[in-house]
Amino acid sequence: MNYIPSAIRYDRMPYRRCGRSGLLLPAISLGLWHNFGSVDVFENCQEMILGSFDLGITHFDLANNYGPVPGSAEETFGRILKNDLRAYRDELVVSTKAGYRMWPGPHGEWGSRKSLLASLDQSLKRLGLDYVDIFYSHRPDTETPLEETVGALVQAVRSGKALYAGVSNYPADMTRRAADLLASAGVPLLIHQPRYNLFNRWVEDGLSDVLLDVGAGCIAFCPLAQGLLTCRYLKGIEDGSRASKPHGFLKPDQVTEEKMQRVRALAEIAANRGQTLAQLALAWVLARPAVTSVLIGASSLQQIQENVVTLEKIHITPEELAAIDAACRL
Repeated sequence: MNYIPSAIRYDRMPYRRCGRSGLLLPAISLGLWHNFGSVDVFENCQEMILGSFDLGITHFDLANNYGPVPGSAEETFGRILKNDLRAYRDELVVSTKAGYRMWPGPHGEWGSRKSLLASLDQSLKRLGLDYVDIFYSHRPDTETPLEETVGALVQAVRSGKALYAGVSNYPADMTRRAADLLASAGVPLLIHQPRYNLFNRWVEDGLSDVLLDVGAGCIAFCPLAQGLLTCRYLKGIEDGSRASKPHGFLKPDQVTEEKMQRVRALAEIAANRGQTLAQLALAWVLARPAVTSVLIGASSLQQIQENVVTLEKIHITPEELAAIDAACRL
């Protein structure tokens, strides 16, 4: 049966300008870091991606090594794109990255021109695309001149294989240098993708100021701290949760009683607002200066639907912000 998207998919989702560019991103974007690999059930992946598009989520974020196995998330998305979303390609923002370990040898990771551009070509083949909308340097490489890494991003854009350039996990000073180098080549820094949530606020130590100054957007990954900022772990580690999976990045020893004490206090604040803890955590990130979009992960369409409900109540009062900060310091 041919997929037909919802006719009202753009009615409720707000779209935010990415920095000073012309690109608009949905307030909530879908990341394929987990649960879209070859080890996962394809039909569930398909339901989540198509269901997201029905909700107005037009931005799908990948990287060369997403899976497991590495590369398989791009293959999954490419299959769904070919079979279901090909007619809607111009409505989609598809991003990918390179920088973490992907293939054997000295050029299978980091930020050399050879590594980045070879990885981009591989990603395009897996996705079945002629270009991606955003191509990121996934992490800083202190052993490679930043000029070389930035030059590869410039070449990716000038060749037409990417429309925009981004960086991820870069500290504030390196982000500013990258933005200056890109600007001198006529390819503005579109966006930065940092880890940012109630428990991890490193972005506030200078990075958000840099992004506002250079006119780049910000899309926060791990806004729910890989599931910690939900109620999923209040009763321990359940089967099927990220902390229970051998290939999951959230480890059992990270689910500490200290963290759960904070989670319980935050959950009470959320309940008083008529929200789930996850919805409060997403609303908090969306209210931060410089943030364009939050990048959610999911294991079911129901989770995505519940996260989108966040957009009905994203305003947080000064009193609530103070209570949130106090809970995070417990």
